Amino acid sequence: MLLDDLLEGTRLRRSTALAAGVLVLVLTCALPLLGVWLSGDALGQYLHFPPSISPGDHAGFSWVAFIAGAITDLALLGALLGLLFYAAGKGGAILADAPHKETKCFPLWGWAAVALLALSWLIAWTRFDFVGAFQRHTFFPLWLSFILVVNGLCEYRKRSSPLLQAPGWFLLLFPVSALFWWVFEYLNAFTSNWHYSGVDPSEPLNYFLSATLPFSTVLPAVMSVCALLVSFEAVNEGLKRGPRLAVPGARIVASAALLVNGVALMFVGVFPDFLFPALWISPLVFFTSLQTLTGSENIFSPLRYGDWRSIVIPALAGLLCGFCWELWNVNSLAQWDYSIPFVDRFPIFAMPVVGYGGYLPFGLECLVISQLTYRLLHPRS
Repeated sequence: MLLDDLLEGTRLRRSTALAAGVLVLVLTCALPLLGVWLSGDALGQYLHFPPSISPGDHAGFSWVAFIAGAITDLALLGALLGLLFYAAGKGGAILADAPHKETKCFPLWGWAAVALLALSWLIAWTRFDFVGAFQRHTFFPLWLSFILVVNGLCEYRKRSSPLLQAPGWFLLLFPVSALFWWVFEYLNAFTSNWHYSGVDPSEPLNYFLSATLPFSTVLPAVMSVCALLVSFEAVNEGLKRGPRLAVPGARIVASAALLVNGVALMFVGVFPDFLFPALWISPLVFFTSLQTLTGSENIFSPLRYGDWRSIVIPALAGLLCGFCWELWNVNSLAQWDYSIPFVDRFPIFAMPVVGYGGYLPFGLECLVISQLTYRLLHPRS
């Protein structure tokens, strides 16, 4: 499978992977509540379901924060693109990388997915009365068809795709993805960075089912795009021969990161304007720090051998998926809107332009969760 090397990156055994997942889930959910309790605030508002989120009363726009965020985003994106072009030079021209020689055409089911994608997009962005009952539920078919199209492109290029080469793991990603994103919905109760419009929260069971289906597509979408990027030999082979980077005192760094991340997450509900970035990076920091402290490999470990695939590929996949998420959201009947302190200006679709930088570490988190899911099905001896 195209993603074998990326998914084999974690060296955890199945029992350890399960224990790590449960521990991170408990820390992520409990620490914000602990911080709110220590501050003397009531906990009930954060435990309400469906989540009662409205535009937060956040700090206003700040040019200083915006410029700092923009510089950070551009530096990260520039580094990733620099590594990508470096890889192209090492591995050969990207555009010259031909599809698998035995492949004759794009698969038929892929064309069916293209048709479903076009139809779902049309229904999402129009207001025809005869499809009115479906217009609040277009996100799932849009992303399901997107996932199938990307897997079809992988099959067309290399006769290999996550869907067909690892169907058990790939299908398991859907329920894991739903749980994964529900955790972010829970954390958003402490920061109020986004809220939904065009949805009816008055029926909790209906709300849960309607939201869970779209949430289930997050991990399969990101991992499918990862597979498509890996299908380009210039990217895959070139990134394996990048500059070597070893972090001295890795355990000390991991301990410090674990402590700082834990404190930030604990008080994210007390100081949401300043600590809201912890919402996006906490799971990644928790997982990689714990893996380092237990002597296990993590997504940063291959850097010491010059292998940058586990960083560049998921980060770019997260950004590409993020762009499509925001694109299809903007004119949909049921959609989300943002309320972000200090940088809430110059949106691309609904997302402030600086906010797109958050999709880079989010892609890494998607890979970490996908690795752990893979390990549950493929235990090490």
